[in-house]
Formats: sequence, structure tokens, C-alpha cells
Amino acid sequence: MVTIRNLVLFLLLLTVAAPILLYTDPSASFTTPSSKRDFLDEVTALTFNSDGNRLNLLPRESPAVVRRDVVGVIYSTQDSDSSRRQETRDQFSARVLSATDDETQSQTVNPIQQLTHAASEMDKPNDMHVSSNTSQNREKMHVQLTQKTAEKVDEQEPKDSGAEKERGNAVMPDAQVRHLKDQLIRAKVYLSLPAAKANPHFVRELRLRVKEVQRAVLDASKDSDLPKNAVEKLKAMEQTLAKGKQIQDDCSTVVKKLRAMLHSAEEQLRVHKKQTMFLTQLTAKTIPKGLHCLPLRLTTDYYALNSSQQQFPNQEKLEDNQLYHYALFSDNVLAASAVVNSTVTNAKHPSKHVFHIVTDRLNYAAMRMWFLNNPPGKATIQVQNVEEFTWLNSSYSPVLKQLSSRSMINYYFRAHHTNSDANLKFRNPKYLSILNHLRFYLPEIFPKLSKVLFLDDDIVVQKDLSGLWSVDLKGNVNGAVETCGESFHRFDRYLNFSNPLISKNFDPRACGWAYGMNVFDLDEWKRQNITEVYHRWQNLNQDRELWKLGTLPPGLITFWKRTYPLERRWHVLGLGYNPSVNQRDIERAAVVHYNGNLKPWLEIGLPKYRGIWSKHVDYQHVYLRECNINP
Repeated sequence: MVTIRNLVLFLLLLTVAAPILLYTDPSASFTTPSSKRDFLDEVTALTFNSDGNRLNLLPRESPAVVRRDVVGVIYSTQDSDSSRRQETRDQFSARVLSATDDETQSQTVNPIQQLTHAASEMDKPNDMHVSSNTSQNREKMHVQLTQKTAEKVDEQEPKDSGAEKERGNAVMPDAQVRHLKDQLIRAKVYLSLPAAKANPHFVRELRLRVKEVQRAVLDASKDSDLPKNAVEKLKAMEQTLAKGKQIQDDCSTVVKKLRAMLHSAEEQLRVHKKQTMFLTQLTAKTIPKGLHCLPLRLTTDYYALNSSQQQFPNQEKLEDNQLYHYALFSDNVLAASAVVNSTVTNAKHPSKHVFHIVTDRLNYAAMRMWFLNNPPGKATIQVQNVEEFTWLNSSYSPVLKQLSSRSMINYYFRAHHTNSDANLKFRNPKYLSILNHLRFYLPEIFPKLSKVLFLDDDIVVQKDLSGLWSVDLKGNVNGAVETCGESFHRFDRYLNFSNPLISKNFDPRACGWAYGMNVFDLDEWKRQNITEVYHRWQNLNQDRELWKLGTLPPGLITFWKRTYPLERRWHVLGLGYNPSVNQRDIERAAVVHYNGNLKPWLEIGLPKYRGIWSKHVDYQHVYLRECNINP
């Protein structure tokens, strides 16, 4: 029995003492040195790769977030608790990872290796208790790692601050101006809301801020135009608007008001655009005072001449087909003189150039007087009065009959129209002038000429044009530069393709061409009876159902499949409406055309193109000075 009792006691003692020995003896730990070494090797193998992968110990923080005071966590007490040591170890590992520069990771010693190596050295059991030297070494290691991490952060911080500064410099130059204007809009919204109106103190304060901001903004277009106290005004307004936001916290009311303001602004913009278009058209139709004075002075002096002084020299050249003949139909003396002067200036043989000018009765004497007083060098001039063309009457010309009709006159001159055209350019009274339609009667005007170069009075010649007479039109009647580079210069822009007469006979995508500089083969014109084609289509368009008005639509129809395309360099258009015409195209062009309302002799003309025209006008001439015509 004693033996059995002793055996039982021994077993009880063994079951109690064995666990105590196992958990108190470091050498009995389940984590063997070899397994611990394998774990550390795996951790240290996780270095920064060039592809930018990161350890997912903690969510990655940007270098700007990591600061010296955050990283520098040092435990000065001798703490042997394994869980706290592991937590500190993880914190340093994650922060060192975040603070390390991407470009130098592969070239520097891995901080994880430093940390795990030092930790493994601390964990090696020299004896049963952790000595005070080990604790001091641990503190020293923490301080070193903290300093290294802080150095990395300090190296990164200047880069970040520089980037922020660069972003600040990249702000739009009118950012503050935009902000102030936005504040004014918000202020107007609050002033119109019932909740804000119920607070008179807020309304007075907000109105005061509005006046201050309006005085600060004025006509400023960029921040440098603002006064020095603009920032203070901006801050004060922002504070007042914040009060308004507290008073009116119903967003739906504010949204409704903003929508109403937006609709009102769009309506005002539409009205202003319409007014601008109307005023531009009105300005284009109006004769400047100087251009009204000039023909009056010239007419007075013309009738003071005797009959022999009123004649031009070299009239025998007018029907010589060996010379270069130009047709110019204009009632603008100054514009016609610029065309003639620029052509003669650039001509290789000026004596071979003949200008046939046709004008109306009011400007006939003035036009003759100008060229008698200012002959174009060796070139020949002829000035005719359209009233002298007795064959051109309403019984022969359908367009003359239409232009003299009551409906047409009402269309142009009545102040209000119940069914007026939206496009005001079709309401320009210049279309009532027969001078605009003479281009369809060239063989009748010049019966003995074989080829004529037609020029508008709003062009400037920059190169010698004699080469156009040698161009083979290949059986076509009209030689012109095509304008199909832009969609609005195709046939469907000018003709009504909803009408079967148009849709059956023409291609809506056919390439248009330009009037202004055209070579006409008058012999081929007569052979193909082009004038009769023109008359037939004009009769079909009595009610303006096929096209509106003007000369280009009937020109496109009349010369359909009878137009030879010239090289683009001969004729460049757009200087009367487009400020973005390619400068290289202008320089290479033989003729530049101020088509549009912005004519170079008007104040609304584009300044960047006016010099091309004005250099062919002698502003020192006595007539121009007396009429105050200046560049």
C-alpha cells in the first residue's frame, strides 16, 4: 500500500511541477532558435521592390503624414512584456516602410532587417533574467531607428512642400476674381430669399459686403488687377455668407432660385446677341460720314471741269483682247480706288491692265473725278453709269422686276415684319442694288471681250494676276476658288433642298465656291447661253422658295457643273468676319477678301487686317483730309 501511495504522489507531483518548469524555463520554449531564425529570414526577405509593392502590416501612410514627434515613441522603462515589445516592433516596421524614399530603397539597408536583427539579439537568453544592459541597448536601438526615420521624413518634406508651392503657383491667374464674382451671385440669392429678408440686420450687412466686393472687382479680369484689400473683402463676404447659410438652410429653395437666375441670364444673353447682330448689320449698311462727304466733294469738282477734262486717256484699249481686263461694280469710291491701286502696284506690266468700273448715278461723277485726279499709273480706266445700260430693264431682267416689286420693298424697308427672316444678313438693302446683279450680264456689258476677271470692291490684290488669263478652264465658264473646307460653304447652306426643284437637280453636299475674284470665259458663256439659265431660275424663285436673296445662291445654280476650281492661293476669304485666318495663307494669297460685315473702311473692321487694305489708300490726299477720313 505504501508503494502504491508513493507512486500516486509522484505522479501528482510530476503533473504539477512539469508545466511550471516548462513555462519558466526559456530553453523549453516551443519557438526554437532554428524556427525563430527562419521567421526572421522570411521577414527580412520582404524588401521594397522596384514595382512599388508594399508590406501590408498597416495601411500605408504618406510621407507627409509621418512626423518626427509621432515616430519617436521610446519606452524608457525596463519592460520585458513580450506583447508590448512585439507591438513596438510592428509600429516601427510600418513607419520605417512608409518613410523610406522609393528611389533609394534598393540601395540602402532594409530597416526591417535592422529591426529584426536587433530584436533577435535582445531575445537571445544570456541567463534567466534580462539584464539592465539589454534594456539600455534596446532604448539606444529605438532612438537610432527613430532618428533614421525622421531623417527620411525630413528629406521627403522639402519635396512635398515644393510640390505644394508649385501647385499654388499653377492656380489660375483670375482665381480670386472668379471667387469674388461667385460670392456676388450667392449674395444676390440670399438677398432674394424670404428667410434672409426677415432678418434686417443680415440684409444690411450683406448689402454692405456686396458694395465692397463690387468696388473691389470693378473691371478686374485677373488677380493682379484687384486692390490690396481684396482678400480682406473676400474673407468678410465669406463670413457674412456663412451667416446666410445658417439662416437659410433649405437647399431646395436656393437651387430653385439659382435655376431662375440662370434662366434669366440665358434669356438676357439671347436678347443681347440679337441686338448685337442687328447693330452690326445696321453699322455695315450705314455709310460713314467721311465716305458720304467724299463723293459730294468730288462731284462738285467734277462738274466744274470742262468736257475735255472729263475724258480718260487710252480709251482705244478698252476692247483689246490682248490686254488684261477687270470688271469692278461699286458705288464706294474709296474701296474701288484701293482695288485698282493694289492691282496696279503688284502688276508686272501695268500698261496692259484695263479696269472697267460700273457705278450708279449718284456716284458716277465722283468716281470719274477721283480717277481723273488720281490716275492709276499706266493702266487704263473706264467708268460707266449703270443707268446708261438701256437694255437692262424689268422686261428683260427678272431680277429687276422682282427688286422693284412692292413685296420686295416692304421686305427690306418695313420696320416690323410678322414673318421676318431670322438671318438678318438677307435683309441687307445692298441686294436691292442692281450693281450687285450685274455679274450675271458680263457678255452684255462687254460684248467684244473674250475673258474678264471679276473683282469685288472689298478685296486687296497682293500678287500679279496676269497669270489667270492663261489658265485653261477646260470648257467651263467660271474659274473660282472652292470653299468647301468648311461645312457651311456647301450647297445645302444656300439652297432650299426641301423643294423638289432643288433636290432633283443639285447635290446638297456639293462644294461651293466664292465670288470676289472670278475668271469668266465670255465666249463660252455665250455659247452655253448662261444668261438665259440665270433668268429661268430667277423666274422660278419669285416667291423666294428656292433660295433667299443675294447673288451667290443663283450663282451656284447658274454655274452648276460649269465652274473650274482654281488653286486656293489665288483667293483667300474671311478677313471681314474671321479673326483667325491663317497668317501664312494671307501672305501667300494673290487676293485677300474682306467678305463679311467687318469691312476695313468701317470702324468695326478687324484691326489686325486693316493695315493690308489701308496701305493702298493715301490718307494724306486733300480730299481725304478735308473729309476727315483717317486710318
